[in-house]
Amino acid sequence: MERRKLKAAAEAILFACGTPVDIQRMAQALELDTAEAAALCEELMQEYREQEKGIRVVKLNGSYQMCTVEEYAGPIRTVMDLRRNTPLSQAAAEVLAVIAYNQPVTKAFVEQVRGVDCSGVVSSLIARQLIEEKGRLELPGRPLVYGTTEHFLRCFNISSLEELPPLPQDSEEEESGQEEPAENDGTEQVE
Repeated sequence: MERRKLKAAAEAILFACGTPVDIQRMAQALELDTAEAAALCEELMQEYREQEKGIRVVKLNGSYQMCTVEEYAGPIRTVMDLRRNTPLSQAAAEVLAVIAYNQPVTKAFVEQVRGVDCSGVVSSLIARQLIEEKGRLELPGRPLVYGTTEHFLRCFNISSLEELPPLPQDSEEEESGQEEPAENDGTEQVE
């Protein structure tokens, strides 16, 4: 099959699936090696970006997916009669951060880091499809371990966990218990 038709077939697969398509499955369907299939998807990503279309192709770990451009979320919600997602609570954001940076982790680990029970928060993050069960540890009680999902990557507009911002490093001032006073740029009140 000629390259133009292969790219069109890859585009059709991404559109029809609606969910992330593993590049190995794409390669198998197109009878290509993985590198060639990935190159086709990368070309599609670039073409959609250059043409400023209402949809785009995104890479999520070893998968590709077609998604709408964020700029058009309002009109899409109106047509589909979707209400705006409620933002994450502070507790949910903290639990999600602990899981994202340390995965796979147990609920007990998250609770140890946070110092409070997080059963309800974990359940709500699973319901929002931001985290999922990734298996069980080979320990007494065989506790579940959790990790982030591809939906998490889409929501935070990143391709892989390597794109997460680095965690702040402890500075010498923090270790000694003394922090430098922050400069006032006029946006904060000083007491």
